[in-house]
Amino acid sequence: MPLDSTLRLLLLSALWGASFLFMRIAAPELGSFVTAFFRVFLAMLGLLAILALWRVKWRFQGKARATLAIGMVNSGVPFAMFCLAAQTLPAGYSAMFNATTPLMGVLIGAALFDEAMTRDRLCGVALGLAGVAVLVRTGPVAVDVTLLLAAAACLVAAACYGLSGFLVRRFIAERGGLDSRLLALGSQAGASALLAPLMLLEAWRQPSLANWLQGDVWLAMLALGLVCTALAYLLFFRLLADLGPIKPLTVTMLVPLFGVLWGALFLDEKVTLAHLVGGVLIAGALWLILFKAAPAPRVQARPDAARPE
Repeated sequence: MPLDSTLRLLLLSALWGASFLFMRIAAPELGSFVTAFFRVFLAMLGLLAILALWRVKWRFQGKARATLAIGMVNSGVPFAMFCLAAQTLPAGYSAMFNATTPLMGVLIGAALFDEAMTRDRLCGVALGLAGVAVLVRTGPVAVDVTLLLAAAACLVAAACYGLSGFLVRRFIAERGGLDSRLLALGSQAGASALLAPLMLLEAWRQPSLANWLQGDVWLAMLALGLVCTALAYLLFFRLLADLGPIKPLTVTMLVPLFGVLWGALFLDEKVTLAHLVGGVLIAGALWLILFKAAPAPRVQARPDAARPE
């Protein structure tokens, strides 16, 4: 892997790992749906500014509605679920649950999209589920209904991520493709539309003016929306263009490492043997799914979507 791509991959992993830290800071103060909404809304504003600077032409080619709908699945629901989990779950936990995305993709692909369930993929799913079980049952957080609900929210988010890849392939890539920068912008717009009414309802039912005036919370929100979402999307699409569809998914192995690291450094979250054992099992599952199993045929990207420059 070229050095510049390796550095981008590490930076992307650090940014996505930090997103769980910032959600853990903001969600308990502002509310789950408020945090999720401002994450996608700020990301949308940031992407609008970047696309205007790059003078990207808005050519959705009849795929605007599909892009908005995919954004609800790819960003709206997952971000809301992770923000709900952040009310009680340590950042490192959420980051590790996020790493189950390829496992969910395998299960959804086999159930709904006629994807082959190979022996390596089946072993990977079993190994990944074992890692999740270790993390939940032996981690530093007491096993109770609250923990189980938070873990379920994270797994719902991972399932949405796994589903969205198939939706992009069916409704975007297989119908002539679309500039990935417009896909990123449209997805954040769709997520904003989905989360706006939920945000308003939550803000009305649980008014917390004092919390809304905390400067450190809004600094976390700015970092979450502009850096961990808008900038991270652009880095990810650049990696897809440079390395193809498989290698950039190694980011899912590195995000938990950074998620646990940032949580331990800035939130004093405990790092236990469960993090190590669960993380190793999940990493082994990802290796079986992403590299040991035969990759799916590559969809040729459009030339104008190759590099977000």
